[in-house]
Amino acid sequence: MGNDMKKIKLDIVGLSYSQTQSGAYALVLGEVSGRRRLPIIIGSFEAQAIAIEIEKMTPSRPLTHDLFKSLGQAYHIVVQEIIIYNLVDGIFYSKLICSDGKKVVEIDARTSDAIAVAVRFDCPIYTYEFILSSAGIVIEGNDFVYLENINETPEEKTPASTASSGFTSLSVDELKSKLQEALAEESYEKAAKIRDELNRRKAS
Repeated sequence: MGNDMKKIKLDIVGLSYSQTQSGAYALVLGEVSGRRRLPIIIGSFEAQAIAIEIEKMTPSRPLTHDLFKSLGQAYHIVVQEIIIYNLVDGIFYSKLICSDGKKVVEIDARTSDAIAVAVRFDCPIYTYEFILSSAGIVIEGNDFVYLENINETPEEKTPASTASSGFTSLSVDELKSKLQEALAEESYEKAAKIRDELNRRKAS
C-alpha cells in the first residue's frame, strides 16, 4: 500500500469567487494536520449548496443535496465519509462511503457534490497522500482561513491575459514564481491553473 495511499483528513478552509472563469468558484480544502491546501474549481450551484450549509442558511425548498440527505435518512442510510480518491487530467474523483448499518457501499460522485453531501451529513472528508503531494499547494503561515460570502461580486476582474492561455509560454521557474504571486494574492483559482500547467510539464 505504501505511504502514497495514506488517508489524509481534510477540512473546508475556503470558498472563494474565482477570478478568471466567470461563474466558477474555488473550493479550498486543507489537510487537518498540515499546511497543504487543495484548491478545487467548482460551479456556482455547488458552491452555493456548500455555502448555504456551512452558513446554516435554510433555503425555502430543499436543494438537490438536501433531497439526497432526506432520502438517505428516510431509508436509514448514513454517509460515513467522503474520499477524493483520484486525480486525472486536473479532474478530482470522489466517492461516498455509505452504510445502512449492515453493509457498506461506495458510490461515485463529482467532488463538488460529494463535499456538498459531506457538510450535510457532517462526515469527514479524506484524500490520499499521492493526490495531496501532486496537487496540494503549501501555504506559509496560518492567516489564510477564510470563508468569503459567495454572493459578493469580486472586487476586480483579472484581465483575460492571466488566464491559463498565458501560462503555456512561461518557463517552469517563471511558473513557480507566478504560483507564489497567485498565492500571495489569494487567487487560488489562478494558482490551481498554474499548478495544473506545472503538472502537465512534469507528465509530458
